[in-house]
Amino acid sequence: MTATTATQAKTSQLKTILIVEDDPMMQLGLQHILNNQPHLTVVAQAVNGNEAVSAALQHQPDIALMDIDLPGIDGIAAAQQIRAALPHTRILMLTHHSNPTHVMAALSSGAHGYCVKGTNAEQLLAAITTVQEGGSYLDRKIADCVLQNLKTPLPDSYADDIKLTEREMQVLQQLVEGKSNKQIAAELGMSVHTAKGHVEMIIAKFEASDRTQAAVKALRLGLV
Repeated sequence: MTATTATQAKTSQLKTILIVEDDPMMQLGLQHILNNQPHLTVVAQAVNGNEAVSAALQHQPDIALMDIDLPGIDGIAAAQQIRAALPHTRILMLTHHSNPTHVMAALSSGAHGYCVKGTNAEQLLAAITTVQEGGSYLDRKIADCVLQNLKTPLPDSYADDIKLTEREMQVLQQLVEGKSNKQIAAELGMSVHTAKGHVEMIIAKFEASDRTQAAVKALRLGLV
């Protein structure tokens, strides 16, 4: 093998990563970890959801490492747009959220893995390897929590018994994405009081104990 051929082979094996994180210190830490790996290189960084989509379209990374809480559109909405435009890009969420609503919303958006911030470098790199090789990764810290919400089967007629209005369906979509009542109100152009009323009605119709359980049930039924 010639030197040129060896260089080309090495380049072809290099996996490119887009970091989407609005915390400067977290950005620096991730960049240091990733660029010290011979098979990984950070090609771009973004600090909000809109920048993430633009950077992904420009650089077409192999992997997008994404936070959820971002200025502008959040990481879940950005992940949906990136997946729609770039099916080959693998998405790994890295966030402090560990509740089932965020996890299920992220996975339903097309994310291939979910890590909780605070994981060590070795675990993060293992997650990246799993995702880049075509697998799915779920942080062990939240796996039990998610499984607990999924393990109880729903009756076959359960979905038929739930009748949501068009407006409630819009609120449900926001609920599944982990939005607060205030965020739902701003997104859908209603008062916070009205948004709260819709959320409470959705929880009642799903016979759920809280908004998280309602969101998980909606995802299991394929309603969103």
